Amino acid sequence: MDRALIPRRLSETLAQFVDVFPAVALLGPRQVGKTTLAKAFAATRDSLYLDLESPADQARLSEPDLYLARHESRLVVLDEIHRVPGIFRILRSLIDEGRSRGVRSGRFLLLGSASIDLLRQSSESLAGRIAHLELSTLNVLESGQSGLDGLWVRGGFPDSFLALDDQWSLRWRENFIRTYLERDVALFGPRIPAETLRRFWTMLAHAQGGLFNASALARGLSLDGKTITRYLDLLVDLLLVRRLRPWSSNAGKRLVRSPRVYVRDSGIVHALLGLQGLDQLLGHPVAGPSWEGFVIENLITAAPQDTDTAFYRSAGGAELDLILTLPGRAPWAMEIKRSLNPRPKRGFHNACADIRPEKRFVVYPGTETFDIAEGVVAIPVHELARQLAAAG
Repeated sequence: MDRALIPRRLSETLAQFVDVFPAVALLGPRQVGKTTLAKAFAATRDSLYLDLESPADQARLSEPDLYLARHESRLVVLDEIHRVPGIFRILRSLIDEGRSRGVRSGRFLLLGSASIDLLRQSSESLAGRIAHLELSTLNVLESGQSGLDGLWVRGGFPDSFLALDDQWSLRWRENFIRTYLERDVALFGPRIPAETLRRFWTMLAHAQGGLFNASALARGLSLDGKTITRYLDLLVDLLLVRRLRPWSSNAGKRLVRSPRVYVRDSGIVHALLGLQGLDQLLGHPVAGPSWEGFVIENLITAAPQDTDTAFYRSAGGAELDLILTLPGRAPWAMEIKRSLNPRPKRGFHNACADIRPEKRFVVYPGTETFDIAEGVVAIPVHELARQLAAAG
């Protein structure tokens, strides 16, 4: 299957946002499919596409206010927007001028790898004029249930998932990692040595889903804790790592306060650890944590916009792998097991008693949905993802 033929669930939301806001920022890591999605969407209306990594397109914007003003009636797609961060002030002026003439939406679609500076500048310069959307890697609702193991092993970057075989998929991911370290680290974090960041990234893969311990990681790299936190901030900022915060609404319990850290794409986890196929993965200690991170990423991606995410862990052993609080609803509680015998432990029931969720699930790699205890449902990841998507 060609990557352009994979329907992305974000397409409908993107259309809705463009029809409401004058500017929409579509963020995501490189090679996730932002340009493919944007071009497919732009083809449905009068539009202009500019790649700001192209010298020719950069030359068109030598006088950006004059050039863009001539295309007020068109949707202008600006790819790699982080290349010209100073353009946000000009976009604000153009949007405000257009509003005075009744042009209130559908002006600009901005694409870029997320960065703190990009988000800050766009939010400050275009406050009230811009909406942000994140395009994640392919999920179980886009790849199909039959490809679940392949999606887990290869990850959700389209070129990796659609590779001819596991060997070529791994090569693609290895090159992806190398390009990020050699190119994007220099762009977003110029004072970070690429090899050191690779070691840090690999350490996070080995500790997939573990509590973030800056001191322990710092000792392993002969650095200080503040530097380690800065490295983590960069990878989180580039949407390559997820920092899952601890649940904090129960003031009467002694709760873990450190976040859990996951390399967001399971295929990148496996590439960092040199694991090529399913057999190698199942024989490695990371299999369970990798599956947990894979499920968490799929469920968060499927959940409605503005869903709050957390995990729960108390000093007394009560634990939930994921808590999703949908807008206007009580929490949904989840335990994740890489087992066809998905029986929750006592810590699951104790945690549910603490937070009183609306729904309780044990997510497992099977294909059937069934009750395993009063109010507790064993459910495949694709079915729970479908329910979350429908809840929006």
